[in-house]
Amino acid sequence: MNWRRIVYPLAALAFIAFAWNAFGWPGVAAALTGGVMWILLHFTRMVHVMKQATDRPVGYVGSAVMLNAKLRPGVNLLHIMALTKSLGERLSPEGEQPEVYRWTDTSGSHVSCELRNGRLLRWTLWRPEDGTVEAGEAPAPAAPPES
Repeated sequence: MNWRRIVYPLAALAFIAFAWNAFGWPGVAAALTGGVMWILLHFTRMVHVMKQATDRPVGYVGSAVMLNAKLRPGVNLLHIMALTKSLGERLSPEGEQPEVYRWTDTSGSHVSCELRNGRLLRWTLWRPEDGTVEAGEAPAPAAPPES
């Protein structure tokens, strides 16, 4: 069971009850105003991330290696979309847990993310082994001539 569905509403009710005991109706009004402001901030962030994702192809990321370095367990899908500025290519069937999404870069490297209840569990980076130079990577220096 997702504990956030229980704890967050209980914390909000406890905060409103504290505001009532401490300040009366003005305290309740201030607590509700703060709650509405918090909801609006999250809604604005979500709209901004989704607006950025409309400009990129589905499942594309600038660098899969950099995405791999920035990921950490427990982040939500919206955070991953903010990092990639793209919707992930869905690999798992609709409505099945865990959800699996993939982001691929121009070199063919990709990061597959496994999410349960919208939170990142694990991810894997796959890089092609054909020996080609990736975009933005300098070629290996030549061996010095032997004297």
